[in-house]
Amino acid sequence: MIADATLRLAVLLTPHFAADTTPPTPPPYENPDAVTPGAWGFAIFAFVAILVIVLAFDLVRRIRRVRYREEIAQKLDAEQGEPAERGQQAERGDQGAGPSAGG
Repeated sequence: MIADATLRLAVLLTPHFAADTTPPTPPPYENPDAVTPGAWGFAIFAFVAILVIVLAFDLVRRIRRVRYREEIAQKLDAEQGEPAERGQQAERGDQGAGPSAGG
């Protein structure tokens, strides 16, 4: 009786185990457009590539502009610093010459 119940249980469970062990077969691809990006994929990829190139040129242009502004600011500071130094030297010379000339 136990053997009969075991046999019945084995017969009932065998199709379920057998179905789980076989891998499912993928459906055949008849349409090659179903697995390729197609025209829309190419258009989007081309748009992104062009956008990246344009952004790179814009970035280089902005960096160049910042560098030129910094160079001009340094030149202006240097030019403004020279007359100030000359003026300070002239004031020192006048102050030093004034008392010695008066004495």
